[in-house]
Amino acid sequence: MPIRVAIIGAGGMLEHHASGFLAAGAELVAIADVNRDAAAKAASQYGVASTFDTPQAMLAEADCDAVSIIVPNKFHAPLAIECLAAGKHVFCEKPPALHAAEVQQMIDAAQSSGKHLMFNFNNRARPESYAMMTLINDGLVGSINSAQAKWIRRTGIPGFGGWFTTKALSGGGPLIDLLHMVDLAMYFMGYPQPAHVMGQTFRDFIDQPSFKGPWGIPDNADGVTDVESAAHGMIVFKTGQVLTLQASWAEMVKREEVSVVFQGTVAGGKVERLFGTDGLDETAIDTCEIYCQQDGQSINRTLDVDECPDMGRARSATNFIRTIEGTEQPLNTPDQALSLMQVIDAIYESAETGKPVSL
Repeated sequence: MPIRVAIIGAGGMLEHHASGFLAAGAELVAIADVNRDAAAKAASQYGVASTFDTPQAMLAEADCDAVSIIVPNKFHAPLAIECLAAGKHVFCEKPPALHAAEVQQMIDAAQSSGKHLMFNFNNRARPESYAMMTLINDGLVGSINSAQAKWIRRTGIPGFGGWFTTKALSGGGPLIDLLHMVDLAMYFMGYPQPAHVMGQTFRDFIDQPSFKGPWGIPDNADGVTDVESAAHGMIVFKTGQVLTLQASWAEMVKREEVSVVFQGTVAGGKVERLFGTDGLDETAIDTCEIYCQQDGQSINRTLDVDECPDMGRARSATNFIRTIEGTEQPLNTPDQALSLMQVIDAIYESAETGKPVSL
């Protein structure tokens, strides 16, 4: 019998979740959204029988095994905990929650229910990441000493006054929104435990319309814009490894860059996507490379991988279903999500206090 999935949230990410679930052979049985018209439209597109205007009604009436959560960040933790308590596996959009303390509550709920809790860290599911992790696991890069993670934009603010720019709803700006590359770098590094974190945030351009991105949500003139436009930081891990990071919606850079670069004891590497126009996938240039020395010569090797315009989003959802079925190992774990959010929390704390934070 196929895994039956219900989805909370009929926004843009539903397309990727749905396609990934269906590719794994799952059945979509319900969609819930406060915008009933949006839920009905999505249900019609994917042949879903039932729609609801509240998650609570869906959980009470829909016969499902798992729930996908695609809502503003503030509601990730409470909805995940509610779904886990109802005996459902949970696949939650990033970030895991507003703060690490909420992630711990989600972990506790998952352990109590005995159900899977996974997050859409979709860049782990890119072909480039699979290829790079194969080399890392085979020992061909040695130990990764240091890495640099970037997701930077020149004009990429996702609207003004909506939930993205309202800290009470989002938890922060690009640091928490674009945390994918920090996660991917830590994934390549073996997810070491952080020891010390230092960071700074900037608010330049955060209220300037000319720095709005070509996607996102409509502006809300009565809304709040109280998040950062850019964040920089450094993490020293208990293993001695180090990671520097840069995340921005609006910053004076040449173009949008999404990348992880690392330096190992045997080889270095890079996974990168460059955009000609901020936020438009069709302009992207992808690179996946390994750097090493052989017989006194510098060797740069390009890894050939399949194109993946959606940056692993559908494949990540497929992995969730296969994890439930026991046919694949999970691409991410709740403990990793907790460690990542501890780092995010610490960068915000360091930026506020002007001091390093020890974990």
